[in-house]
Amino acid sequence: MSSNSQSKYANDETYLSSSVLVEKELEKQGWVLFENIVDAQLVEKLKLDLDKANAIARQIQIKNGVAQNTDGTINHLLGLGDSFMEFLERMYLKQAITHYFGGNYILNIFGGVNNLKNHPSYLLNIHRDVRSFTGNLKLMFQMIVMLDDFTLENGATYFMNGGHYLADRPSEKLFYKNSTRAVGKSGSIILFDANLWHAAGSNQTDEPRRALTLCFTKPFVKQQLDLPRYFGYDYATHFSEEMKQLLGYNALVPTNLEEWYQPLEKRFYKPGQG
Repeated sequence: MSSNSQSKYANDETYLSSSVLVEKELEKQGWVLFENIVDAQLVEKLKLDLDKANAIARQIQIKNGVAQNTDGTINHLLGLGDSFMEFLERMYLKQAITHYFGGNYILNIFGGVNNLKNHPSYLLNIHRDVRSFTGNLKLMFQMIVMLDDFTLENGATYFMNGGHYLADRPSEKLFYKNSTRAVGKSGSIILFDANLWHAAGSNQTDEPRRALTLCFTKPFVKQQLDLPRYFGYDYATHFSEEMKQLLGYNALVPTNLEEWYQPLEKRFYKPGQG
């Protein structure tokens, strides 16, 4: 399929407020592109912070012997740059994400990628972001934020239209025959079903192709980095109620009986978390 078949939504009140339209596209294709969502000023700050975070992550990858095929992948960005928290606080596309889950959700992981020429990465493999096929059970939802333009030349992501209905990995022939390239401008956002088979394209240019990669889940799904412990339980007072929900402070796991036997308002696992 050509890139013209991708599901595009302009940064327009009609589309951003219509979760039903988004839901239909997600059911059909498995992914939706929202154009021109993040303003240019924040995008520039995110680029700078991502480059700094990449340097930090790369040192740790090399030190711990996991450098092969991971160059340009940063799995946990919070705490490595102020712009990442600013991005979260803006709650982009919150209505569409809430509608997808049918209620509250949390941030499962906040990562980033820099797709570079001649830098091998596992992201170029055909993959999906949830390990077990969940079918119609909506446990996980993915977001890609374009920090650079996504073009055919610099490795725009391949999405297999309707591939979220396939439990098993498709052949390369089937995948590429039924895939669309996610071509879009810097500041655009893609939402997609975690069951959807996809793959990064190969960057044939000498310029970086950077993006943020976020995963949201139902609150009872374990975070890939325990964010409340990472920031500290007492640090919750620094966050708004929306941010406490997003970061997982309303879905904590008690560690002893004293923490377990608490009145409703003091419980670690709050009501409304699924």
